[in-house]
Amino acid sequence: MTDPIADMLTRIRNAVTAKHTRVDMPSSRIKADIARILQDEGYISGFKLVDDTSGKTTAPVKILRLFLKYGPHGERLITGVQRISRPGRRVYFGRNDVPQVLAGLGTSILTTSRGVMTGREAVKNGVGGEVLCNIW
Repeated sequence: MTDPIADMLTRIRNAVTAKHTRVDMPSSRIKADIARILQDEGYISGFKLVDDTSGKTTAPVKILRLFLKYGPHGERLITGVQRISRPGRRVYFGRNDVPQVLAGLGTSILTTSRGVMTGREAVKNGVGGEVLCNIW
């Protein structure tokens, strides 16, 4: 797999479209940081790291499990997910150029020198960085 973040976003997009309550994916530190931001922004109800021992290897593998969130009548809270910076084309923004998503209704997720944060946090902290994805 050449782009694990795009794989994560695609799994989330497919699970929300199919109205699943949870989605599992291989874990990494940056994926856990993205999940933390999704939880803080209210797009998912929670996440946790799970040891998967059902594989063919004897060592347990860490799985990131996201618990998806829906509205009171079953409507999707995540209506769109877009990968911005890819391995073949990196996209960076300075501290004054961080874009808004849907005029502030969505969230952009950036990786900065101070860690992974939303676009609003990056502007507030006065840092720029690589835009990983937009979610709305």
